[in-house]
Amino acid sequence: MFYTYVLYSPKDGRWYVGVTKNLRARMQDHAAGKVHFTKSKPSMLLAYYEACVSKVDAYRRERYLKSGRGKRYVRQRLSGWLNDTWPVKLERH
Repeated sequence: MFYTYVLYSPKDGRWYVGVTKNLRARMQDHAAGKVHFTKSKPSMLLAYYEACVSKVDAYRRERYLKSGRGKRYVRQRLSGWLNDTWPVKLERH
């Protein structure tokens, strides 16, 4: 299995989308500051993930979630969680 995942930073409202084969290990890498983009954002939360059978499908899904439509999908999908959890307004990137 391959996982496409979305991290959310409550501090600045930014998102990170990635793909991995081992989700737990990748989350540990993020927490330990071993991932360049999230190194300075230790408080990022795993907000969403999807499992894909093939690597190609996982990367295709990642590309979609990084697109304008994909960002809207994530914001809509997580709007209840974000409103209930964090008083941070979503930034549009």
